Amino acid sequence: MWPGVAAGIQVKEVLYHERSKYQDILVFDSTSFGRVMVLDGVIQSTERDEFSYQEMIVNLPLCALDKPAKRVLVVGGGDGGVLRELCRHSNLEKVDIAEIDEGVIKASKEFLPHMAKGFLDPRVCVHIGDGLQYVKDAPEDHYDVIIVDSSDPVGPAAVLFEKPFYESMHRALRPGGIICTQGESIWLHLDIIKEVTSMCRGIFQGGAVSYAYTTIPTYPSGQIGFVLCTKARDEEPLQPNEPRQPAPPMDLSSGPLRYYTSDLHRAAFVLPAFAAQVLSEAAE
Repeated sequence: MWPGVAAGIQVKEVLYHERSKYQDILVFDSTSFGRVMVLDGVIQSTERDEFSYQEMIVNLPLCALDKPAKRVLVVGGGDGGVLRELCRHSNLEKVDIAEIDEGVIKASKEFLPHMAKGFLDPRVCVHIGDGLQYVKDAPEDHYDVIIVDSSDPVGPAAVLFEKPFYESMHRALRPGGIICTQGESIWLHLDIIKEVTSMCRGIFQGGAVSYAYTTIPTYPSGQIGFVLCTKARDEEPLQPNEPRQPAPPMDLSSGPLRYYTSDLHRAAFVLPAFAAQVLSEAAE
């Protein structure tokens, strides 16, 4: 995925290393970033910086809605970090999560409990299986938000970057609803981002398609993005770059937000000139 690019984190102790049905799962204790989860050799989360990703992939879509969300679907996200941030939102009535690899959930519950605490919320319903099939079978116009917390477009996550999956999400989303997917880095995968956003504009016609980003030191290039798409509604398209709902209050078990703010929400959609130019071509 990143030819010629490498980064290292010093390992203090390997805590867990198993091969699941789908991928290699490793959890280790590091000298500088706390506990680290690695899937197929790629860092997924570290205790030191995971909050910057989790808070943004959740609050960018939920806070952009025209009314508070009640039903949310998470595809992937087996480490539980997205669930933890979703459960700060008291208005939510139900959170479905479709995770293909039960091994990731097991490892996170045992070794990353600060992230996996989201699984304890009674509003969360866990579905072990293919996320693509789960979305395909979901009721039409059902979810306010769909969040895709996937790894990179290789292995079991490859189908989550393809057109049939986005078409299924569009069908399962209510008018004015938002999807937010892990959208890769502008420094390494601008061609993939351009391709995905162009595809999404053909699917989410009458809505809006945008790219936003967060900073996170342990992801390649220190930056990762999100593709946000809103479904057409009777009114003008809902633009995801404007927060309409307040940030969730402090949670007694998780503490205050450490990254997301309303100001940062708006700023996350402001891209460097080179990236804005390329992605504007996808809109033509």
